[in-house]
Amino acid sequence: MTAQHQASGAASAERSPAATEDGAAAGIGLKLRLRRKVRGLSLREIAERSGLSIGLVSQIERGLTTPSLRSLKQICAALDMPMRWLFDTPDGAVAGENDVVVRANQRRHLDFGSKGMSKELMSPDSVPGIQMMRIVLQPGGSSGESPYNNPSGAKCGTVLAGEFGLEVDGQRHHLVTNDSFAFHATAQHRFWCIGDQPCEVLWIVSPAVY
Repeated sequence: MTAQHQASGAASAERSPAATEDGAAAGIGLKLRLRRKVRGLSLREIAERSGLSIGLVSQIERGLTTPSLRSLKQICAALDMPMRWLFDTPDGAVAGENDVVVRANQRRHLDFGSKGMSKELMSPDSVPGIQMMRIVLQPGGSSGESPYNNPSGAKCGTVLAGEFGLEVDGQRHHLVTNDSFAFHATAQHRFWCIGDQPCEVLWIVSPAVY
């Protein structure tokens, strides 16, 4: 091997860790940007919520800089996003399919322990116009005592197991397994588990909220 080839090989070896780091930074930045778009937030709003500069948030999103752990925690808090979502790399993931497919072991989890409720996100962030999730309500679990609404869009779903209580604009509904529903997301609504068995619901919302 010539000296030139040796030098070239050494240079490649030296660049590899940096290239890997740049790739990781770009991947993290893309996830943060998609999450921000889903939440309907501007760079300025994230900067204000996180206490970081707009320039730094922009550079992180574009993969131009590798964020510190502290910066990531601040941005994720501003996005209401568990930081572990940035690093989920489930076994069996196929390169390039994450924009279309969410494998069962790739679902992201949200645990609302105090409300007796958990959610699994079943659709990719790359399609923010709609979001599908699996909601599990424990006996006594609910979305909360007070109804809430979204500024736009619609919601629908079906009860997969158990009994489900749904209130829409003051009207209460008792649904059982295989019943389905749909309503405008601007309506005031709340939901809860009925009975002493867990309730499981396939919940779809447009646009995405997480």
